[in-house]
Amino acid sequence: MEFDPMRPKWQQIAEEITRRIERGEYPERFQLSEVRLAAEFGVNRDTMRKATRALRESGLITTVPNLGTFVRYSEGDGQGDA
Repeated sequence: MEFDPMRPKWQQIAEEITRRIERGEYPERFQLSEVRLAAEFGVNRDTMRKATRALRESGLITTVPNLGTFVRYSEGDGQGDA
């Protein structure tokens, strides 16, 4: 991914992950690894944490203590949160 130097990297990463979720590349309950994503995007963990925080705040992902970070269930599927 080539970053726009005029915008924060974490924001661009969050947008890319959002696109991947919308396209189904990261389906519901898919576990996201901050370490792997940071390596993939070539950024440090702090930048990746900012991106995942934004995704969590937008309701696209959820973090379960001691289990990990997952793509959330769609509303109305009867399954609840991951």
